[in-house]
Amino acid sequence: MKARTRFRARPGLKLREEDAGATPLRDDGGKHPKSKEQIKAHERGLTDELTAKIALHQQMLFSQRQQKVLLVLQGMDTSGKDGTVRALFSRINPMGLRAAQFKAPSLDEAAHDFLWRIHPHVPGAGEIAIFNRSHYEDVLVPRVQRLIDAKECMRRYAHIADFERMLAETGTVIVKVFLHISKDEQRARLQARLDDPEKQWKFDENDLLQRKRWDDYQDAYERAIAATDADHAPWYVIPADSKTHRNLLIASLLLEVMQDLELRFPETDPRLSKLKVE
Repeated sequence: MKARTRFRARPGLKLREEDAGATPLRDDGGKHPKSKEQIKAHERGLTDELTAKIALHQQMLFSQRQQKVLLVLQGMDTSGKDGTVRALFSRINPMGLRAAQFKAPSLDEAAHDFLWRIHPHVPGAGEIAIFNRSHYEDVLVPRVQRLIDAKECMRRYAHIADFERMLAETGTVIVKVFLHISKDEQRARLQARLDDPEKQWKFDENDLLQRKRWDDYQDAYERAIAATDADHAPWYVIPADSKTHRNLLIASLLLEVMQDLELRFPETDPRLSKLKVE
């Protein structure tokens, strides 16, 4: 089964804790190493193979300068948005690649409509853009914290749907990924940050406050995904308790998307083969 079919958000999605720990590519009946470290090493190796292919497709995308790809990464704190970016794009030529992160809006951003700060960062022709958090922050945090009411949230869903349809109709392939982490795994990762002096800089006490609203955030994600999933802007739910498996799944998904674009390098100019550089 293709990754785009396997991980597409289902109607009536419920974010169950047990699904966050799923490892479907380990459980597909194939032969895999036995020890935990061997499994991780095996998955890193497979991910490296896929990212090399993604890098080649990105070169073709950039050389053609016609199509565009937008990868949206959303998830609870510690779900692995930064880690996904490092694992999938560290080998890719930064030409034709852009990354943006959207947190709480500044005073200037808040003075405009909520999509005002997003549009300048969408990909241009030949580019892959990565949103590490995105316009969906504005239907998650404000709703959970009751800064907007249900009617305003519905209006924002509609604005997002219109915005994404406009992007799709002007040549952008949209891939929206929800990194599904369990509450227990988040606790372990937050504690690991506290226990490691070299990782304490990643820790934000606000994460503990947001963690207390875990169920509210799960509900907000379920509603946002249901309201904005569309064939031209699909949502994919990726189990994220295993970092190496998460990276492998997203690499599989993104490569599949890139392959479906049927990219190729521009045709050569026959005249160039006759030129000699003096």
